[in-house]
Amino acid sequence: MQPFTSHTGIAAPLLKDDINTDQIAPVRHSRSLKEDYRTTLFYRARQRDDGSEDPDFVLNKPQFRDAGILVTGHNFGAGSSRESAVWSMIANDIRVIVAKSFADIYRENCLQNGLLPIVLAPDEADAFIARAVRVNGEAPFTVDLVTQRISGPGGADIAFEIAAADRMRLIEGLDDIGMTLKQMDDIVQWEERAATAQPWLQTARDSRQ
Repeated sequence: MQPFTSHTGIAAPLLKDDINTDQIAPVRHSRSLKEDYRTTLFYRARQRDDGSEDPDFVLNKPQFRDAGILVTGHNFGAGSSRESAVWSMIANDIRVIVAKSFADIYRENCLQNGLLPIVLAPDEADAFIARAVRVNGEAPFTVDLVTQRISGPGGADIAFEIAAADRMRLIEGLDDIGMTLKQMDDIVQWEERAATAQPWLQTARDSRQ
């Protein structure tokens, strides 16, 4: 996956709780073998009943069409484990979601695909939401994972917390397979020891040869 160190973009406020993965990436689009993840994102919310574009939906507004940061409420990404709900964000160059809380599976899918999920303390979350609304897309924010800070218009930098393992995974661009391969030398050594101690169970081969 693409490594994440920092990202600068317009912050779009989608101020709702319990947004689920079918709202983010409707299942009808997952049936295609060549899904267009860019148009999948919030497809139903972007449309009126007659199929025309809804100008009131935040990502349809001119100042937020190319937003790089999504600001939202509690329990974002509830529902299924649908990875297209993350892929559609990345296809639209949204690499950061600042939420009051995430559904666990959705958060894990973000980490597996190079999208940074940030949860701020309640007071800081409300303050950042207010800044994003006040700025109204007129200037970008920068999210720096190396320094773990959000900077931008309307106030001081905001520090955010993230587990060290999650931070390292994003900075180095590692999914679960990549994380495992970092331990390849230890894995090979273990397999060699196990083959010697229990040859009737398995035979280890050095994959580096």
